[in-house]
Amino acid sequence: QIVLARLMGGHEYGIYVFVWTWVMVLGGLSHLGFNTAMIRLIPEYKVQGRLAHLRGLIFGGRLFALGLSTGVMIVGLVLLYFFADSATNIYVLPAYLALICVPMFTIADVQDGIGRAHGWMILALVPPYVLRPLLILCAMTAFYFAGLPMEARTAAGAAVIGSWIAAFVQTIFINKQLRQDKPCAAEERTYAFSKWFKTALPLVAITGCELVLQNADILVISHFMTPSDVGIYFAAAKTMALIMFVHYAVGSAVANRFAALHTRGDKLALRKFVADAVNWTFWPSLAAALLILVMGKPLLWLFGPQFTDGYSVMFILVLGFLVRSAMGPAEFLLNMMGQQRACALNLIATAIISITLNIILVPYYGLLGAASATSLSLAFVATANYIVARKRLGLNIAIWQNLSWQASRND
Repeated sequence: QIVLARLMGGHEYGIYVFVWTWVMVLGGLSHLGFNTAMIRLIPEYKVQGRLAHLRGLIFGGRLFALGLSTGVMIVGLVLLYFFADSATNIYVLPAYLALICVPMFTIADVQDGIGRAHGWMILALVPPYVLRPLLILCAMTAFYFAGLPMEARTAAGAAVIGSWIAAFVQTIFINKQLRQDKPCAAEERTYAFSKWFKTALPLVAITGCELVLQNADILVISHFMTPSDVGIYFAAAKTMALIMFVHYAVGSAVANRFAALHTRGDKLALRKFVADAVNWTFWPSLAAALLILVMGKPLLWLFGPQFTDGYSVMFILVLGFLVRSAMGPAEFLLNMMGQQRACALNLIATAIISITLNIILVPYYGLLGAASATSLSLAFVATANYIVARKRLGLNIAIWQNLSWQASRND
């Protein structure tokens, strides 16, 4: 992101951020929750020995996601062609290119779920979160030396290259690993689409609302403010959001274990494992937050001198991120233990709050208003998930309660 901002400048970078945000939203919805359903159902099928259902889910889920996301891409391209004024709208051409990324973004998301469900973390996470951005960077650098204009449309073209190659590489290695995994290697498949959709649809609500929570501020800012403001806010928000990689990494690593312990009914082991997961989430997040705040201005300056205007945004956002981290990987826990509907309701309410607060605050307070809206929304969803975990599962997931419980066990 730093290199892209330096190459394009604040205005063009803001345009690219806007269209890429729509790729993340559309790509994250086009699988209808099958990415998280993989994490929920694959351990269950393995524990129960329902291997034909396991193989059907892996094959059918990917095929369904690819087909639906391709349809979303086609509809998006048609809508742009008929309704967008390409002569005056600065977003149209980058948006055309960005839409081509949607099918590969979606299939990578589903295969992320397959990899995490099996514990294949490198295959799950490296292609979308390491390989894809590296390929985009390499393509953009090649375009720079080839003399192409450093504009949002060029960056969107680089994103097409990075997204497609990363998804193909991930598919090749996932398929190879599946052939070597005995439960997954046989030919017999059973398709239980009604159960899969019953599991996945609340999860797509969760995914959609999570995407709203992560991106509503960007989209609202793009409506009320300039592309340069979008770029400044995105740089500050995503730099601060690096601490949420801890939350995501821990959740990715423990989700399949939550599902397996829940299926076995081992309550004591589950409670201890939840306490460990909360500790693994909060303390590294706190350390990362302090480090990023200390280094905030130099980090933002790397994007460009004007990006340091977003430094105050980071102080507001960190409060929401830390409240969420204090509850551990709560969404992963609820989704893996059959509470996906309650989790979905929490996130739906949060998404509505986030959109409403952003629309109210951004016109009056600009970037600080967007940061305040996002931070308050993060604190709300963390509190709501805590209440569900305590009332329905009998688990106290807050960091302070886990510390007191562990102390009493040691005594």
